[in-house]
Amino acid sequence: MSQLHRTEQSRGVGPADATEDQHQYLTFQVGQEMFAVGILHIREIIEFGNLTTVPMMPSFVRGVINLRGSVVPVIDLAARFGRGESLINRRSCIVILEIEGNDNENEEHLQEVGVIVDAVSEVLEIPPREIEPAPSFGARIRSDFIAGMGKVQGRFVIMLNVQSALDVQEMAELASAVENIEHGHGN
Repeated sequence: MSQLHRTEQSRGVGPADATEDQHQYLTFQVGQEMFAVGILHIREIIEFGNLTTVPMMPSFVRGVINLRGSVVPVIDLAARFGRGESLINRRSCIVILEIEGNDNENEEHLQEVGVIVDAVSEVLEIPPREIEPAPSFGARIRSDFIAGMGKVQGRFVIMLNVQSALDVQEMAELASAVENIEHGHGN
């Protein structure tokens, strides 16, 4: 489906149709739960493999990958949600997200971050009227990680707040560690 989206863009779909992107979400599984992230945050989806571990990182940081010459930190979402390490299987993959971050001069820029997911499902259109506010209790992950609950075919999908789940301050710390690796100053 994401290929269909790219094809429509290449055909010159007008700016009025660009608002559709704001309602399209990539859905994926972590454990038994379905999550969604707005496609405007998605850079690409790659096969799981070739992670380089980095010493002294939080347990949810599984390592870094080399993505066309860039060092990209990879976060295990299951571990980030406090559920232990993901068990890697043939459907496991890394979703590369772009999130807002700050560099050493506190200037905002986009930071690429990979997240390990158990399986990617599909791109869905979820209109705003089908999104409920995040529950204040009862969720099995921190409520600040949830942007809302999308209703899709009679069931709920957790709309992930990528800025909270991949906290800017933590990303700055990761960026600093990555920079040390890139410049050969790692441990």
